[in-house]
Amino acid sequence: MSTVPYELKETLLKVEGVSRSFGDQMILRNLNLEIKNVHRPGLSQGQVVGLLGPSGMGKTTLFRILAGLDKPDTGTVMITVGGQALPVRRGMVGVVAQHYPLFAHRTVLGNLVVAGRQAGLSKEEASEKAHQLLDQFILKGAESKYPAQLSGGMRQRVAIAQQFMCSEGYILMDEPFSGLDPVAVDRVVKFVQDCATTDELKTFIVVTHDIEAAVEVSDTIWLMGRERDPEGKIIPGAFVQASYDLIERGLAWQADAGDKPEFHQTCREIRAVFPRL
Repeated sequence: MSTVPYELKETLLKVEGVSRSFGDQMILRNLNLEIKNVHRPGLSQGQVVGLLGPSGMGKTTLFRILAGLDKPDTGTVMITVGGQALPVRRGMVGVVAQHYPLFAHRTVLGNLVVAGRQAGLSKEEASEKAHQLLDQFILKGAESKYPAQLSGGMRQRVAIAQQFMCSEGYILMDEPFSGLDPVAVDRVVKFVQDCATTDELKTFIVVTHDIEAAVEVSDTIWLMGRERDPEGKIIPGAFVQASYDLIERGLAWQADAGDKPEFHQTCREIRAVFPRL
């Protein structure tokens, strides 16, 4: 059980009754989710949710719906902006793709300013916000460099900062641990956790196949799967079958979480469920 004081406050993201089909194939079925503001007294603590599930389970479809890029056939996705719950639309949620695409011909600062201008900021507003994010993401001194001159870790920081130029504090990350060695995975985990603490309402949803990295980086895990009928046949349409509260398990916000027995137990528990999803 968690011994870290915290409380759950207002709802930041709510998904109700979301279903999506392509032709006669149902991908998502009656999906319901909620993320609340995790408040830790005296600290700035954002939210990190890991979205796990086997390949072909509809994670990409859900990803696009949460980002406002696609509309569900039924149901709603609401996010809270300025204290008001609004239907999600394109541009309200930042999307960080797997390989951190940036404008190769623009500097770090230029990449951020362009994103801000596309979001409707004036040149002055975009420049001011970009310099604030350069400070937050430890990129001061790199503003005149081009993407080809950056390390993979720095490109990732720029890609996330770029999305915060135009999003409302919500970031979706697509397979951020794919193809990385264990040391690089640890760096990404720490970076995402650090980013989440820069603002109380910053909210990350990390889509990944890496169970260990998801448990290490997140405060909550959503596990997507499909039901089976009495004969064991798959019922079309995935939804979140289980949610794991890593705060209550004493794993969230712990630098040594990967060394705890609870960490290995949780990873084994999730892995054991995968074949039945």
